[in-house]
Amino acid sequence: MMVNHAFANAYFQASSPVGRHLSQPNNLYIPSSVVRGVVGDARETGVDREPVPTVYWCFSPGQPGTHYLARTYGDPRAMSETIRRAVHQVEPMRSMYDVAPRVDQISDAYSENHLRTILLAFFAAAAVLLACVGLYGTISYAVNVRKREVGLRLALGAMRPQIARHFLSQGLLVSGLGCLAGVALALSFTRLLSGMLYGVSATDPTTLASVVIAVLLVSVLASLVPAIRAARLEPIEVLREE
Repeated sequence: MMVNHAFANAYFQASSPVGRHLSQPNNLYIPSSVVRGVVGDARETGVDREPVPTVYWCFSPGQPGTHYLARTYGDPRAMSETIRRAVHQVEPMRSMYDVAPRVDQISDAYSENHLRTILLAFFAAAAVLLACVGLYGTISYAVNVRKREVGLRLALGAMRPQIARHFLSQGLLVSGLGCLAGVALALSFTRLLSGMLYGVSATDPTTLASVVIAVLLVSVLASLVPAIRAARLEPIEVLREE
C-alpha cells in the first residue's frame, strides 16, 4: 500500500512509514499490507478541503468503477474513440463511459464553489450599491434641510471646504460604524464562513482591511457629491428663500 504525506505526518512524525505493516481490524477486504512509499497529498474529500490522511492499496476483486488517465496531444476529445478501441482490444468485456478531459472534470469539481462565489459577489455588490444610494440620499436630505444654516455659516465667514468636510465626515461616521458592526459580525460567524472559503481564513486581516477600505471609499464617493453641493450654495440666494 501507499500512504500520502498527511498520513505520514499524522502517524509517523519521527520515522518513515516505508516498510511498516498496516492492517484494518475486522475488515476482510483490506488485508495486512506493507507500505511501499509515500505519495503526494490529494484533496480526496473535496477541492475546497485540506488533504486528509489517506491510504492507497491494491484491490484484487473486479472493480467496475476504475478510472484511467491518458495523456494525449492536441484536443483530448478527438482521442476518445481511439482510446475506446484500444481498451476494447485489451479487455473486450469492459465498457468505457464518462470520457472527458481532465480540465472539464476539475472545472466541474469547482462549479459549485464558482456558482456560490458569483452569487455572494452579486449580493455583496448589491449591498454596497444600496448602501451607497442610501448614504447619498441621507446626506442630500441633510443638505436640503440645513440649507439656511449652511447659508448663514457662509455669510458669517465659514470656508466652503469646511462645509464640505462637515457633511463628508457625517457620511464617513455612518460608514465607519457600519464597518465596525460588519467586522464584529464576521468575527462572530467565523465557523460558518470558514466552510465557504478556500485558501483564506475567515479572520484574514488583509481581506477584512481591504473590505473596510473599499466600503469607506464608496462612502466617500457617495457623500462627496452632496457635500460639494452644500459648499457651493450661495448665501444670499439661500437666505432669501422662505
